[in-house]
Parts: sequence; C-alpha cells; structure tokens
Amino acid sequence: MEPVDGGLAELIPDRERARAWTLLIDGAPQSHVDLDDPAHLSFEYQRRLGHVIDLVAPPGKPVHAVHLGGGALTLARYTAATRPRSTQQVVERDAALVQLVRRELPLDPNARIRVRSTDAREGLGKVLDGWADLVIADVFSGARTPAHLTSTEFLDEVRRALKPGGCYAANLADGPPLAHLRGQIATAAARFEHLALIADPTVLRAKRFGNAVLVASDTPLPIAELTRRAAGDPHPGRVEHGRALLDFTGGATPVTDASAIASPAPPPSVFR
Repeated sequence: MEPVDGGLAELIPDRERARAWTLLIDGAPQSHVDLDDPAHLSFEYQRRLGHVIDLVAPPGKPVHAVHLGGGALTLARYTAATRPRSTQQVVERDAALVQLVRRELPLDPNARIRVRSTDAREGLGKVLDGWADLVIADVFSGARTPAHLTSTEFLDEVRRALKPGGCYAANLADGPPLAHLRGQIATAAARFEHLALIADPTVLRAKRFGNAVLVASDTPLPIAELTRRAAGDPHPGRVEHGRALLDFTGGATPVTDASAIASPAPPPSVFR
C-alpha cells in the first residue's frame, strides 16, 4: 500500500490478465487497467462510459475530451486506444495518486494526454470555451462525489467548455431512495435539452446502491444504440430517457451551489 491524498492506494494484479491491475483506495475498487489491452473495460460503469465515448463521434475519429477525475486513467487510455490522435485533458486532484499511476502503470508515450493535478472544477475552468467534444465527470472523494460538482453552476462550466453538440457524461452513485440521483437528473435537465440515464434495473428500482451514468447534450442522443449496447453488457443495463426519465425525478428540483451536498456514502457491503 502507498499513501495518496485520498487514503491508501494499492494495485492488485488481475489473475486472468498478464499485465492488468485493479487500483484500490482504502480498500474500495477505483479503477482497472490492462496495459496490453487498454480498450478492455472491466468495471460496469466504465463500460457504459465507454459506450458514450464510442458514440460521441464516428468510429475512430479523434476527439477533444476532458476527464474530471483520473484514477488510473482508464477512460483516457480507452479513448486513446479507440480514437487515436485524440487530445485529452485529465484533471485529478490527487497528485500522489497521479505519480503512483504514472510510475506503475505508465501511459503510452504517443498518447496525447495531459494530466493536471488540481480540483476538478478549477481544472475545468481552465479549459478553453467550446474546446471539448466530451466532458466526463467521474470524481469521488472518500467514495462520495464532492458537493461543488453537483450543481447547476458546475454544469454551466461544463456547457462553456463543450463544443456545440458536445456531450457530458457523469458517473453517479446512489442508493435507496435515490434522492441524489433524482436531483442530479433534475439539475442536468435545467441545463441540457437531451438526457439519458444508463443503470442496472435494480438500481433504478431503488433496490440497491449502485452506479448510474447520466448522459446529456443539446443535440439528440443516440438512444437506440446506447440501449442496444447497455443491454448487451455482461451485467445488462437499462436506458431511461425522455418523459420517463423526467418523471423518474419525482419532482426533484435542480441543485445549486447554495444547496449542494456530497453524494451519499456507499454502505460497507458494496465493496465486500
């Protein structure tokens, strides 16, 4: 184990893949990386974010991507492998974690990935107006999304950084009664015209704690293809969109900086 700003980090070898590791922080699985096959996404929520990366532009076309939250740089590696010549900015506050990952799980030197060690919202503020085709938010501190990354004001910064027609995707974690998730959908609906949510049906029914991927854009989303891909995952996911997704919010109101709180902590059983 090695101390990082977020706790104690540990890299566990994958028994089934020769040069693959799972990154744990304080015992919680944080990322999985296969150096021989960076297009392999092991975690359920990362596969769903991978679908968004696949569909944000025609296959193989380079994109400008911003990753808020870096971890082991899994999704940046995936983008570099599936969309060569893409230009990417990763914002990861934990400088010690970045150093560990660069040392033990080195990046392809040809990948155009720049890593900033700063707060996610501060780093987003340095992205040029209209630069990004895609902004991905996957930020957790102590297994909770920080409050200042859950508000309409934060999404105003996301919109500023996105190109017209660009896409925002966020990894959200919540459990019964899904108050945080409903609030985040309402918040995104206040800033984007088109939304979709990809999650395990049991999470959507508020039967257990889990991850959901929220996708938002000002242009129509590829709902049919997202649905097909999510249904074909090893753990099939469901896609909600349109009126059904807005109804799912149950009257939740948009979150502002003044009212924002961190996402709920997962129960200990999640990581057993």
